[in-house]
This record gives sequence, C-alpha cells and structure tokens, in this order.
Amino acid sequence: MMLKKLTTVAVALGLMACETIDGGLLNINPDSVQNAPVVEAEETEAAPAIAEVQPAIQEEAVRGPAAIIADATVNDWVPVDPENTLYIDIPQGRIVVQLSPDLAQAHVEQVKLLAREGYYDGLDFYRVVQGFVAQGGDEGGNKTIRTAAPFMQAEFDERIPRGLDFTPLGNPDGYADQVGFINGFPAGMSRRENRVWLTHCTGAFAFGRGNERDSAATEFYITLQPQRYLDRNLTVFGRVIWGMEHVQAITRGEPGNGGVIVDRTKWTPIRSFRVAADVPVQDQLYLETFNTNSDLFSELIEARRNRPEDFFYYRPDYLDLCQMPLPVRLTPTR
Repeated sequence: MMLKKLTTVAVALGLMACETIDGGLLNINPDSVQNAPVVEAEETEAAPAIAEVQPAIQEEAVRGPAAIIADATVNDWVPVDPENTLYIDIPQGRIVVQLSPDLAQAHVEQVKLLAREGYYDGLDFYRVVQGFVAQGGDEGGNKTIRTAAPFMQAEFDERIPRGLDFTPLGNPDGYADQVGFINGFPAGMSRRENRVWLTHCTGAFAFGRGNERDSAATEFYITLQPQRYLDRNLTVFGRVIWGMEHVQAITRGEPGNGGVIVDRTKWTPIRSFRVAADVPVQDQLYLETFNTNSDLFSELIEARRNRPEDFFYYRPDYLDLCQMPLPVRLTPTR
C-alpha cells in the first residue's frame, strides 16, 4: 500500500509574555520585539566548506529565551520569500509553508508547478492519523497532472553543498551524526557520508510515495508530531511556519483504516493552494523567521538546552532538535 494512502500540541507554560509555541515554532508578537548585530557565518576547513555558527557555551548564567528574543534587531529576522512560500487555505484557516531554499530543489519546483496549474484546488486532506501526519491530495489518483512531473526522483538526502550555512545544535542525536539548522530548517548531516537532509520535526512538509524509491509525485503530508524515523526515507522540502493550529484541527481518520477517512463528507477541503507570490499583495502575510546563522540564535540554543528561568529546577544540559522552537513573527508590512 502506498504511503500516499499514508500533534505535537504545543503547551504554553505562560512563562514568557512575548512568545507562544505553535507546532514547534515560536510565534512572536511584533510589539514585544526590540532592536543586536548579526555575525556572518565563517567557513570551516571541512570539504566541502560549510559555514558553521557554533553554539556559544557560556560560563556565566545565560539569559532566558524571552530576553534573548527581545534583544533581536531587525537584522536578526529574515523576511520569508513569497516565491518560496505556499498558502494552503482550508476551512479552519490559512496554513503557511516555507519551502526549502537550499535542499530538495526538484521537489520545491514540482510543488510550485502543481500549485500554479491549480492541481490541488478542489482536493482534500483525506488521510489524517492522530499523532502522525495529515495527508492531502488526490486520494483516487484520478486528477490529471498537466505541467509537473508524473514521478519524482527521490531527494531523501544529498551531497553537502559547498558553502552551506549550518548551525549545529551541539547535542548527540540518534538519527544523524550531527543535527542543526540550515537557514531556519531543522536538518541532519553526515560528514563521513558527505550527505545532508531536512528532518521530520513537527510541521515538516513532504511528499508521500509508494514502496518504489522514485514514486512520489503529488500527494503531500504535514507531520503532526516529530517522525524522525522517516528521515532519509521520504523527501522533506518545506515546513509549516504559520497556522499549525489549523493543521492540528483537521478531522482525524478512523483507527484501523490507515487514517483514511471513510466518510468523504468529513474530508477537509483544500479551498486554495497557491504560491504566495501569486496572491494579491493585500492578501499576503508578511512573515519573518529568526536568523539561525546569528550569534543570537546560538545563544537561544544554549538557553533552551539549560533553561535559566526560576521556574526550572532540573536542567538536563541536553536539547532535542525537534524541541528547539524556531521564532516566527508577523509584521505589518514587508
């Protein structure tokens, strides 16, 4: 059976007035963010060269995440490129997917072609597995693909591009030799294999496939919780950065049926599936993501590894990749 027949509900502790957690992403109130310089990543001697920003391990007491984010300047935020952004509108609201600017570029182009030919309009989220994924597309496989490829060559992982910006998390990982962030995207890396890939944290956007390696084409899914065991088995090429609560609100499928919702009246319709750049300017959302190549983000990693706030009595000196919230904020104008 094809994977195409294939939450983390973030808990707000109320510890920080300026942040709320949404599917592993930190949604920031723009009024709470103030104006700290960005340090450009330096190339290492590794071959191929990779620009790395090492998390700064501080001997003095670290600040809490809220204080760090409050110190961010305009240069610590990166505007989201509308040409590499999808708007998926469903009855619950708008889901914003940021597409990878660095990896899995064939899949990025495929989904933009499908969006621009209107392929997903009138289709549905038809397979939704509690704690796993929400999958959408053409359940019957009957809709015609006009401009996009009928099948995709897998991009589960790829050779490490020269000069790739990579900010290491600084903790061991069970699924990769090294994990960290590539321009805002959680990623895994193996230097000994010279391979890199995007990971299945909450909100990962990927294509489903059958047992055949190169059988992906149109069916997409969004992870409701981290599914790291899928890394390097399917192609992740985007992530939900806004509206994850709408994904979590999609009707779940019945147990024992692979998550496919038998009653079609309970499918969640895709009202619109567009590249953000194709949407009228007045209807676009002006989003910015935290610069994961900056010193400030490295400090944020350390604050998350050992929470310095008075609330915490146990500090494990450990941080899981999918538990590192990535700040995102909505701004009035671009």
